[in-house]
Order: sequence, then structure tokens, then C-alpha cells
Amino acid sequence: MKLILAVIQKEDEDALTDALEQSNFGATRIGSSGGFLRASNVTLMIAVEDGRVSQVLELMRQHCRRRTRHLNPMLPSLEARERFLGSVPVEIGGATVFVLNLEQMERIG
Repeated sequence: MKLILAVIQKEDEDALTDALEQSNFGATRIGSSGGFLRASNVTLMIAVEDGRVSQVLELMRQHCRRRTRHLNPMLPSLEARERFLGSVPVEIGGATVFVLNLEQMERIG
């Protein structure tokens, strides 16, 4: 068995978890944040048989997309801020995925 840990954007959570459920994959959701934007993320824990890992990864490719956000940079001085007008485009999103060997999984209760 494998344990898939996937850090995804909050905006992709509903579509991905619906697709996982339709394909009979269970997932445990953990709220998380990180990256230099300190954006709201979701970490999914998914236990799967070795042969089904590629199915989960394909669902992630279909439902976790990259986005462009525009940020107003924090510049060190008022003078620098006055010279720089506008925002900086930054790409975010997709998924960061870890596939780990899982020795044992049990549902209790």
C-alpha cells in the first residue's frame, strides 16, 4: 500500500475530493497553509493499493490547476513604493504530492 500526501489549493478541494469519491478513493482532509503567500491550502491523506496510485495522480492532474495571482509587493521605503506602481504576477496552485510506503492502515470504530 501507499500513502499519498497531497497539498492542494483550497479552490481545488471540492472538485478533487468529489472526483476521488466517485472513483472510490477515501481521503482525509487537513487544513494547512504555507508558501510565501501563506495561502490557505488543504492536505489530503489518501491510502491506496500500489496499482491505483497512477489513478489518483491522474485525478489530481485533472483537478488541481495553476493560477496567476497579482501581488502588491512590500517595498522597503516610501520612495520605492511611489516609483513602483502596479502588481507582480505570481503563479500558484497545482499540487505538491508525496507518495510514501504504507506499512499498515486500519479503520477503528
